[in-house]
Amino acid sequence: MESVYVGWLSILPPIIAILLALITKEVLFSLITGVLSGAVIYSLAAGLNPLVGPVQTTFDIMIEKMDLNIMIFCFLLGALVFLVNASGGAEAYGRWTAKVIRTKRSSLLFTSLLGCLIFLDDYFNCLTVGTVMKPVTDRHKVSRAKLAYIIDATAAPICIIAPISSWAAAVGSYLKATGAFQSEFSAFVSAIPYNFYALLSLLMVLIISIFALDFGPMKKCEALAEKGDLGAMEELQAANTNDATHKKGTVADMIVPIIVLIIVSIAGMLYNGGYWSGDPALHNITAALGNCVAAQALVWGSFAGLLVALVMYISRKIMTFAEFMENVVKGMQQMITSGCILVLAWAIGGICRDLLSTPDFVKTLVETTGVPGMLLPTLVFVVAAFLSFATGTSWGTFGILIPIIIPVAQAICPELLLGSLAATLAGSVFGDHCSPISDTTILSSAGAGVSHLVHVSTQMIYALTVAGCSMFGYIVLGITGGNLFFSLGGAALLMIVIIVFLNQHTKVNLDKQEDLNTMQDA
Repeated sequence: MESVYVGWLSILPPIIAILLALITKEVLFSLITGVLSGAVIYSLAAGLNPLVGPVQTTFDIMIEKMDLNIMIFCFLLGALVFLVNASGGAEAYGRWTAKVIRTKRSSLLFTSLLGCLIFLDDYFNCLTVGTVMKPVTDRHKVSRAKLAYIIDATAAPICIIAPISSWAAAVGSYLKATGAFQSEFSAFVSAIPYNFYALLSLLMVLIISIFALDFGPMKKCEALAEKGDLGAMEELQAANTNDATHKKGTVADMIVPIIVLIIVSIAGMLYNGGYWSGDPALHNITAALGNCVAAQALVWGSFAGLLVALVMYISRKIMTFAEFMENVVKGMQQMITSGCILVLAWAIGGICRDLLSTPDFVKTLVETTGVPGMLLPTLVFVVAAFLSFATGTSWGTFGILIPIIIPVAQAICPELLLGSLAATLAGSVFGDHCSPISDTTILSSAGAGVSHLVHVSTQMIYALTVAGCSMFGYIVLGITGGNLFFSLGGAALLMIVIIVFLNQHTKVNLDKQEDLNTMQDA
């Protein structure tokens, strides 16, 4: 299928999908509609049959863009999570952590720390942190929406500022193509302090974890959680209280399979990245990670975790082989909805990028917009944020923009080169973090066991707050000629003020609502 240029119509499919999702609260319907609308636009522009063309295009793009490694990983991890619950390992882990993590604050901080430690890959981060921390946060009445937000906010934002990660390697490959830097790795590291969105997202997580300064819909979810309603999806609640749950499981029954998953996944990334190959260029961790197929390694890791669980559970008679296989199937069934959302999200992104020429439209928009050099980082951040939100991909966004932005910054404001690069990465992470069609957002809600739309709606105001403060920071950065102290410091201070204000505003509104409900009941 050859691409066509349709101008602004290229961003219409994701806009339709996002608006319908917010209005109807039906993610699958909204995504299907978005994909079909894109297929219709492509078919009409390409001169295909108006009836057969959209249907054929829709399913062809689904098949082409589907990442079977990620799909298999999701199903295998779903099986492993269910097995851990059924073995009693999660319950034992919860009892053990109760001796170490005694407060809600410490459970949130530990979740955040774990999210920051798993920085190699965002998919890996989302599902592993959710699996490990759900029993802990549930015990301390943390809403699943807040757990999903912390998982999401310590996934892409931490990966994009981790020098040793698949993300850093991908960015380095794009930078190398520009020929603007002697060392792509040094350029990436030097740009980290200017990645305001990622840094402020992590600061936001730290603030709300320590001081419980929630606001917006999240405040309501936390209030319900204090009353026992954690907001877990019904099927996952059923899984946690399943009749198959055994009481003789130990902490090792949860920890060992997860540790095996992590070790084998990391080793797999290094192996298929060529770390132990005969190529001297790949005999360092950064280069190997840049050359790896992370999704394939995650499949190996999750399969290894299942095999270890099989040996541990069957040999100690925690469950029979028949029960083990039954729980594997049940765990996989829980991931069907998330898998469908992923397939549709990949499809709509593929239609925009590969068929409707969204990158060309954005490139033209950037090149024809005459703005002062000092506003370049701000403009770049806004364009990257919009594009990543509309397509749900950060890698695709900075892959499109880096080859455009670097030459432009060199020509009109070389003193803001690093700031412009960082703004590109920061804006790209925004969409990956909070777009309803982002695979990381989908996996975060799945990992936390919360409705996808609840996760999107509760974290959106947090993400927009960080994005607004980041944009302010880039404006200051341009005005001051690249001064990091005033730009990052000013953005952080502004964010803290906004958090405190919104927290108080939401608290007053909730108190008024409770008083009104009391009066109505009386």
